[in-house]
This record gives sequence, structure tokens and C-alpha cells, in this order.
Amino acid sequence: MPENTTGTIDAEVLRPHAEDAFADELKALASADDRPRPERWRLSPWAVATYLLGGTLPDGTVITPKYVGPRRIIEVAVTTLATDRALLLLGVPGTAKTWVSEHLAAAVSGDSTLLVQGTAGTPEEAIRYGWNYARLLAHGPSRDALVPSPVMRAMAGGMTARVEELTRIPADVQDSLITVLSEKTLPVPELGEEVQAVRGFNLIATANDRDRGVNDLSSALRRRFNTVVLPLPGTPEEEVDIVSRRVEQIGRSLDLPPAPDGLDEIRRVVTVFRELREGVTTDGRTKVKSPSGTLSTAEAISVVTNGLALATHFGDGVLRAGDVAAGILGAVVRDPASDRVVWQEYLETVVRERDGWKDFYRACREVGA
Repeated sequence: MPENTTGTIDAEVLRPHAEDAFADELKALASADDRPRPERWRLSPWAVATYLLGGTLPDGTVITPKYVGPRRIIEVAVTTLATDRALLLLGVPGTAKTWVSEHLAAAVSGDSTLLVQGTAGTPEEAIRYGWNYARLLAHGPSRDALVPSPVMRAMAGGMTARVEELTRIPADVQDSLITVLSEKTLPVPELGEEVQAVRGFNLIATANDRDRGVNDLSSALRRRFNTVVLPLPGTPEEEVDIVSRRVEQIGRSLDLPPAPDGLDEIRRVVTVFRELREGVTTDGRTKVKSPSGTLSTAEAISVVTNGLALATHFGDGVLRAGDVAAGILGAVVRDPASDRVVWQEYLETVVRERDGWKDFYRACREVGA
């Protein structure tokens, strides 16, 4: 059986929910937490921030960081949830918006599963409520026939609801949140009733910077949120640390052994992504063209994880340039016409001339041939 990230046995679950995967840490924090807690919160705001940012408790328990970045961002996010304003996590793809959202809900409410996944086809019922049509036809509108949405359940239980990719949801469906967030009620006109939010209820939404113009939030809805922008990692060292931690966690869930000298290849992947993303080499001497993709930290994690799997199953277990080259090519070249030119130019002008990167250059040339 695989082990989860807390070291406890978890039967056959590929990716446990945050409250399950880090149950030991949450329990230790709750035991050590003597600070004031908002109504129905499992932890105090200080303990929630410690859970996300990491630290060591007085009894020696180590809390692993779930988010590596500016502390103030997490403090503002946690404080927002302790008020009556909802939280909007905004950022480019791969800045850990969903990850932070899940862990905030797990720490505050002990349940990260009250989730609405936003898509172009998300109906209003996903945010408000639906009906069991067999019961509806048999007995008419009734409480038994009503199917509560995750938002309605969170309101009734004083918990934290999550809405992922809010700007992908059609504008008229988005606006069904206005009454929920402003009046803290959800009317059910078919029953002549309403569900009132109890203390402890709040909502976390995520939105993608790249989706501006898809379904922009109305000004009325935007006012109901406190917006926190999650930036890309500020330094290469931060990004390498994030990628290393997540690859280790994912690798453990997939029964992949740690890769000797894997840190060197992680640094190379992060360097390539950052240079192409920022349009300039690390030393600032050479400008490079940027491809059409985002080349986010999440994509770097995926490239390294795939490379680790290749090294484990089809190599000698040592993560090498050849194991990550194909993944990098797939991440960079999204548009076969324009991105391939950008990649080839970067290989020839930057990678080829860089000391100690000959193996990486050869591997990339081979997969791109």
C-alpha cells in the first residue's frame, strides 16, 4: 500500500484530500493552538497560516510548507476568510491557486470537498441547488426532492465552499453568487423558503489571469470578493524548492524512488522555464523569445515527475537530461509553427553555448529531430 505525505498508510487512494493527507499535522496544530478561533473554524488564523507556510511547533512537530512565497499573501487570504468577504485567488496558470484553495478549506473547515468546478457548461444548479426529478415528479417540490449544491451545504454547515475557475463560468451563472455573498442567503422560491448562511461560512474562488475577457466578473460580483494575487515564484531558488517538494510528494504517491542527483536536472528545467518565460537569460545578457505557453511551476513539476518515471521504469533510476528533454519540448512547443522556432533558437543561442549543458543540448536535439 502506498504511504501518504504524513507517513500513514492510505488504502489505494492516488491523491488523498488535503485534510486526509495532512491529518497528523492538522491534529498537532489543533492541539497546540491556544489562540482565538472564529466561529466553527478548526484552527485559529495563526494556525491556518502556519499550516500553509510551515513551521515547528513547541512539541517539535514539523509542519511542512504547502505554499512557498510571500508570507503576507497567505496572511491576507486567511484574514479575509475570517471576515464576511469572500476570497478570490487570482494568478496565471500554475501559481498554486487550486492548491492554496484546497489547503485553506482543509485547515479552516476540515473539509476541502465542497467544490464547484467552473466550466463553460456549469449550470446555475451547481451553485444554487438542483432537484431529484424522480421525487419531484412523484411528490412535487419538497425538501426531500431538493439536491443542495456544495455552496448551499457550506452555508448550512458554516463551512468553506470553493469555486474553481470562476471566470470560465457563464456570467449569468456567476451572478447567482451575488445574493449568497451579499445577503448570506440562498432563496428557494419553489418552496417559499431560504437557506441562511450560519457563522463560519465563506467562499474561496480561483480565477486565471489568462482568462480575462472570457467571462469577466461583473462589478457587483467583484465587489463581494477580496482579491489576492498569487505571483510566480520570485527567485529560481524558490521555484526549485517548490518543484523539488511537489515531485517528492507525487513520486511517493506513485511509488517512485527518489532520484539520485535529481536536483541538478530540476534546476535545469526551472532555469529553462524561467528564461523563456521572462524573455532573458539568467545573467541578463541575452534576450530570448517567449513561447505561447505559460511555462508555469506546475508544468515544471509535471516535466520532472514524468522524467522521474522514465528514469525509474526505462533507465537506471538516475534522473538525466534525456529523461526531461521530451517533457520540456512538449511544454514549450504548444504551437508547432511559432513555438518550434522559438525553441530551436533558444537551443542554438543559449543552451548550446552554456558550460555543462552539452548533454542537455544533445538530448533536446534528439527528441526534437
